[in-house]
Amino acid sequence: MTQQPRSWPRIWPDPESHLLTTRPDHPVLYLSPACLEDAARRFQRGFPGLVSYAVKANDRPEVLETLVAAGIRHFDVASPAEMRRVRGIDRGAVLHYNNPVRSAAEVKAGIKAGVSSWSVDHPAGLAQLADVPRHCEIAVRFKLPVRGAAYDFGDKFGATPPEAVALLQQVARGGWRPALCFHPGTQCSAPSAWESYIATAAEIARKAGVRLARLNVGGGFPARRMDAPPPLDEFFRRIRAMTATAFGKDSPRLLCEPGRAMVAEAGVLATRVKQLRDGGATVYLNDGIYGGLAELRDIGLTSRLRVIAPDGTPRRGKPRPRTVFGPTCDSLDRLPDGISLPDDMEAGDYLLFGGMGAYSLVTSTGFNGYGLNEVVSVVET
Repeated sequence: MTQQPRSWPRIWPDPESHLLTTRPDHPVLYLSPACLEDAARRFQRGFPGLVSYAVKANDRPEVLETLVAAGIRHFDVASPAEMRRVRGIDRGAVLHYNNPVRSAAEVKAGIKAGVSSWSVDHPAGLAQLADVPRHCEIAVRFKLPVRGAAYDFGDKFGATPPEAVALLQQVARGGWRPALCFHPGTQCSAPSAWESYIATAAEIARKAGVRLARLNVGGGFPARRMDAPPPLDEFFRRIRAMTATAFGKDSPRLLCEPGRAMVAEAGVLATRVKQLRDGGATVYLNDGIYGGLAELRDIGLTSRLRVIAPDGTPRRGKPRPRTVFGPTCDSLDRLPDGISLPDDMEAGDYLLFGGMGAYSLVTSTGFNGYGLNEVVSVVET
């Protein structure tokens, strides 16, 4: 393993050892630098191109430091704040600004930060980039009606293929390095989605008469939540094969920008049972949709749950369906129905959610004085 990054404080053996020692009454996110490093190396070994980390998934300094130590030097940033976070860890990092909607001030900030790659999906967005140096890459982001993701990004971002043809021609005429990019949607479990996008990317390039400097195949790679998704190697194999088939000798360099699949497995979120009601049918936790569990409302439940008593004893009772609420005074603070928890669970127990390293800290609010704020490093999750 690489040397422990400076931002990691004491490393505990596992979440249970910390819970038994400190007995926190607030939610805690446990992150494993070893697990994070393994994920980074898995992408770098398997993906047939450059690997960029989507900072939006988890922008903690210790996460960024661990990825840099593991060899990640490219970062997908969506705002000047994320640029500053990356530059604070690695001044030489390569920045990819793939949020295609920006203000004039954000464009200036990106130029000042030395952004190397930009994306656009509309002529108005390209016009804003007039002052971007011509050695930079501008990738036209396009969209397709593919299936397989928890939710699609096409409602907000992306040009249609005919629009992408025209935009790509404008990028080439403007003197920038022309590229294409796409995102198949979050938690996408269908490798065929990438195949459809890559085939269409080749068609767009041919119709535009432009040879691509690069094709960014996005993020969206799934993490395990319920059933295990296809192994990453299957995604990589099919991306490599389709690129060769669709582009032939004109195959562009490839880039991916995983966020969830890079950091999710490194995290476990520990919550505590505040109260049981209705004979245990209703459960109140100290975290919910305004905290580290916000994503459950949007992309569904996870089966990766375990319950332990305050003394560390695992609860192994028969699972039973529960209604689970978060701690705030808002009745909307309720997890999706369908959560089954052991029937011997009691108030004061800890409920641990696995695979929560991504989109837990960054989406947590401080509503009602609650929220996910503490991060503890562990060897194993």
